[in-house]
Amino acid sequence: MKLLNFSETAKILDDFLIDAEAKQLTCREFLHQLIQYELHKREEKHQEKRLKWAAFPEYKSLESFNPAEQQSLSKKQLQQLKELLWVEQAYNLILLGPPGVGKTHLAIGLGIEAIRRGYKVSFIQMDALIHLFKTQEITRSGRVRIKRIISSDLVIIDDLMFMAMDRNEANMFFQLVNRLYGQTSLIITSNKGPEDWGELLGDPAITTAILDRIIHKSEVVHLSGDSYRIKHRKSIFGNN
Repeated sequence: MKLLNFSETAKILDDFLIDAEAKQLTCREFLHQLIQYELHKREEKHQEKRLKWAAFPEYKSLESFNPAEQQSLSKKQLQQLKELLWVEQAYNLILLGPPGVGKTHLAIGLGIEAIRRGYKVSFIQMDALIHLFKTQEITRSGRVRIKRIISSDLVIIDDLMFMAMDRNEANMFFQLVNRLYGQTSLIITSNKGPEDWGELLGDPAITTAILDRIIHKSEVVHLSGDSYRIKHRKSIFGNN
């Protein structure tokens, strides 16, 4: 079994044999049980690897996303997003809204759902992406991260309007978007709509080129309401 790389099954073979004898399993049933167990364990390992690779800042699943807190997104729309047909078709998702309304939570939740379905996902905040552009030529970790982003099925870019770019940075962002265009889905969270992205990107020609590729196949989701963090803020004095 170890030679065939059935390492997980090899660890508990004795337990399987005892169970098979107690249940009087046929050889075929016994073999089927072993293979299913090994496949399940392998998928668990692959999922753990994809989660680590995604580099989420925290684990926020869709199960913990409360639609009641976000009235601008219906349960039907949330279910449609969860089905991930848009990822299969390389559509982009633009999540817009003020701080604290759940943009990042929803983006991470969809990313985790995609990982469960076997997709490769990368998460990066806009300021970290700009830093990555500057360091990829001089650090191995930067090159590895860029390579992972390019090979992902879904790339999540958080807080697009966090900081302005100079012309060189905007050009590198365009090169990345152009590389991903048509083969990788993007989730972009921002507190400003695409019509205002020129403030970030600076150069009108680069802005137009980036928008052309992002918006060509995209869905814009407007999230509204009060900040969840302020609404549910914690006090050092408790409720007294």
